[in-house]
Amino acid sequence: MVSLSTRTRIRELDALRGFAVGGIMLVNTWQHARHEPATGIDWTIDTLLQSRFYPIFSLLFGISFVLFLQGADRGVLLRRLFWLMVFGLIQHSWYTGEVLIDYAFFGALVLVPASFLPGGVPVLVLGLALLGWSVANDGGSLPLGLPSIVPTGPLLIPAAFLIGMGLMRLEPSRRLLAPAFAVSALAGAGLTVAWVSTGDWSIYLAAAVAGAAAYSTGLLLALRPWLSALLEPLGKMALTNYISGTLIIFLATPLLDTDLTRWSVIAVTAGTLAVQVLFSRWWLGRYRYGPLEWIWRCLTWFRYVPNRLESGRDENRPLPDPGVT
Repeated sequence: MVSLSTRTRIRELDALRGFAVGGIMLVNTWQHARHEPATGIDWTIDTLLQSRFYPIFSLLFGISFVLFLQGADRGVLLRRLFWLMVFGLIQHSWYTGEVLIDYAFFGALVLVPASFLPGGVPVLVLGLALLGWSVANDGGSLPLGLPSIVPTGPLLIPAAFLIGMGLMRLEPSRRLLAPAFAVSALAGAGLTVAWVSTGDWSIYLAAAVAGAAAYSTGLLLALRPWLSALLEPLGKMALTNYISGTLIIFLATPLLDTDLTRWSVIAVTAGTLAVQVLFSRWWLGRYRYGPLEWIWRCLTWFRYVPNRLESGRDENRPLPDPGVT
């Protein structure tokens, strides 16, 4: 039997994942637009939003690793990561900025060995150390000379994986959310001002990490039923929505590349997210897992997994599949 507190926590993680999916869609769309001449939209996204959402997504991936291991062994997880890499290789055929290959590779390289460490403190300390090293070294990367298929960075991704795993094991009190938000928001604001003044890349990365912490803790503090109902469907179908979003960006690139105002970035993002929210709500009212999430699950377990819901009521659903988190 799954406790009410566990379900509540997972629903909050779904909402946070949906928030990250929306932010990544906006930033990815902007990255495929023209940046000359610069506009206010460019400054806002570059200064306040870029690099703030993939750390949240990566943190949630580490959290999901712990959740998945509660019901499966590491061999199943490695198969899951293998098929995630296959999804990434397919996506790479139209979208060179995909992160699924990085997630699969770093998941196998970092999270699987870290799962043998006892408790959450060693994993959290290791993640924070890797994060500090990565920021101090302009994002960090694996040594050069590796095969081209091997991702070379940024190491902020595996650092966030480890931090997420450590936090999930420790399950810190919700009372820490408010002070964590206050500290990260102040640090993010100060570091952003410092980056604008100096242009130093390490300061930029530190500002991005602090901003990601502020956005995630702030969202959890501000989360209300109506907002959660809006974001949860995006998060539950993160893989489907992420990949379909990159396909929309690819198709919209000619428009994005010719629009000097950059308002097409906002329009494409808002339109895509609106359709994804509506479709995700409709789909999850009928099925347990999103389309690509279901295919991924069947491939992982090497068998057909029933997906149709007997009832659309949330309380009759099993715990959501961790997905790309």
